[in-house]
Amino acid sequence: MKLHELRDNDGAAKKKKRVARGPGSGKGKTAGRGIKGQTSRSGVALNGYEGGQMPLYRRLPKRGFNKPNRLEYAVVNLGLIEKFVAAGKLDASAEITEDALVAAGVTARKRDGIRVLAKGEATSKLTLVVTGASKAAIEAVEKAGGTLTVKAPAAAE
Repeated sequence: MKLHELRDNDGAAKKKKRVARGPGSGKGKTAGRGIKGQTSRSGVALNGYEGGQMPLYRRLPKRGFNKPNRLEYAVVNLGLIEKFVAAGKLDASAEITEDALVAAGVTARKRDGIRVLAKGEATSKLTLVVTGASKAAIEAVEKAGGTLTVKAPAAAE
């Protein structure tokens, strides 16, 4: 095989459809858009339009309510904190605050606070100060001999 004999496998490279390139192309003149009307013109926006049928977003009932001033917490599991302590990225002997968790890279940002959940094992004696925690997480930390203090969220202060 020589360099000039190299080529793609059959069907590996699909040719781009070139519209509005003359009648011989099969997509010339109107470029497959038909004649006149809204969809033949540029800048058409018919999202959710179903040809006169009642659109899906109007057929379905409206449910629920999203509180505009709700608090969004960054969620961290106990197992992940333990993993970072074992790796030496967090100091178990010192108090572990939300800023320490962000600095260590446990979570990207703290949002309205960090909430600790009980997924994973709590083996080392931890002193955690966070905005939120599940009851199971508090029990797991205290069972391991540590303390988990829940402070008020920053938005409520």
